[in-house]
Amino acid sequence: MLTNSAHTDTFARDNLPAPETWPEFLLDGFDYPDRLNVGVELTDAMVAKGFGDNTALIGNGRRRTYKELADWTNRIAHVLKDDMGVQPGNRILIRSANNPAMVACWLAATKVGAVVVNSMPMLRAGELSQYVDKAQITFALCDTRLMEDMEACAASNPTLRRVVGFDGTSNHEAELDRLALEKPVQFDAVPTAADDVALLGFTSGSTGDPKATMHFHRDLLIIADGYAKEVLGVTPHDVFVGSPPLAFTFGLGGLAIFPLRFGAAATLLEVATPPLMIEIIEKYRATVCFTAPTAYRAMLRAMEGGADLSSLRAAVSAGETLPAPVYDDWIAKTGKPMLDGIGATEMLHIFISNRFDDHRPACTGKPVSGYVAKVIGPDGTDVPHGTPGRLALKGPTGCRYLGGQRQTEYVQDGWNISGDTFVQDEDGYFHFAARNDDMIVSSGYNIAGPEVEAALLSHADVVECAVIGAPDDERGAVVEAHIVLSDGIIGSAEQAKALQDHVKAVIAPYKYPRRVVFVSSLPKTATGKIQRFMLKPGG
Repeated sequence: MLTNSAHTDTFARDNLPAPETWPEFLLDGFDYPDRLNVGVELTDAMVAKGFGDNTALIGNGRRRTYKELADWTNRIAHVLKDDMGVQPGNRILIRSANNPAMVACWLAATKVGAVVVNSMPMLRAGELSQYVDKAQITFALCDTRLMEDMEACAASNPTLRRVVGFDGTSNHEAELDRLALEKPVQFDAVPTAADDVALLGFTSGSTGDPKATMHFHRDLLIIADGYAKEVLGVTPHDVFVGSPPLAFTFGLGGLAIFPLRFGAAATLLEVATPPLMIEIIEKYRATVCFTAPTAYRAMLRAMEGGADLSSLRAAVSAGETLPAPVYDDWIAKTGKPMLDGIGATEMLHIFISNRFDDHRPACTGKPVSGYVAKVIGPDGTDVPHGTPGRLALKGPTGCRYLGGQRQTEYVQDGWNISGDTFVQDEDGYFHFAARNDDMIVSSGYNIAGPEVEAALLSHADVVECAVIGAPDDERGAVVEAHIVLSDGIIGSAEQAKALQDHVKAVIAPYKYPRRVVFVSSLPKTATGKIQRFMLKPGG
């Protein structure tokens, strides 16, 4: 039974999936008051606990304390409520790279009771429009450096009533910043319910059609009070660094919620290349890192060249399979384990992980406290240890798709079915085997093959195409496009680059096919369905 909502705009509550389709939630040990606002808990409440002078955020050349962050977010909250007319429950889209201003906007929007949709700067107008349409987004806060696609989206979406720019640098020279400077530093936050929706996390799935996962205020604290507390053992002395976008729930947890929940500091990089992360680790003596195995490989090479990463006590790997050689090399070089884990946007964050004192190579670990997991067969029954099957789990967080879109595919008999094939060994450890679908996971990014195909097919020179994930030593997998060209068009290197550039212009650039194979025809079934598996090695 849900408590009384503080939302006057009831869209989120109205579009929760039917209760009978929810997973079973295991909430023992996660006790929160009925009224809970995450924006307050991570700022003002931390100041009240004595963390006001602690560094909260580091980015764009300066540090900000918890007191500064509380004041900053309260000023922005006043703008949202008083100048923009944001009502509790309205959806607000935030478009930005990883920087302190994005975190401040997210916290401020949460304080006014809005439902936040964080988005990556690489998304194009068409992709943003899908978010706006599905979540009926009425307001957007956008880094002024990223306005072009945001304005194009707004021009074709009457639902989006107002777009306000903010300065993602440290100059505070944009509309939102100027308005905020005139506001008081005290703000009476909306007393949201612990089970009011606070965040919509979009996930494309294997179809490329984005689905929004719905997360309550309490969920955002559960991942900190569960995984971050139990597995990472976060303290106020920690300094976090990482590469995942804040628009991903993995990044929002690892680079904002986790540090802010425990009085620690987060360093935020707009371009989180391995060299820049190494520079930040050395400069600020970072202690906890979230990134993909690809980046850890680069760090290992940098250490051979003299880089000092000795301050790192926790190297968290997620987003793609952690190869055993990387795990072994990391321990050999640092004497510390690499914490492999698996999470999902539907579950909000990591739910199975290795521990500092309990870790194995090529192993994802055991469930985080509060979660239970098992491996099931096609009929939903448990399979014997050592047998591959679908991963099923329950815990304090779980899948709720906006509007119930495909809810019964992910949730079955009260269990969340993650879409991954796993094996559980005799000792209870879980080992990743493969994705259940055709999702391509490249350097930690989920890329839906059909979406890339659609972008390629919008080019006049492409007759047919099929996209697969091809193995790659550096990225785990890369997007490989097999393309049939129009008559008279030559499959040259120049043509491949033209098609790659076209994809980058149509959808987020990271989704472009890094490998292009020109073919005269594609393998098909008798009914004309493309047989993508035939294009894969050994197919």
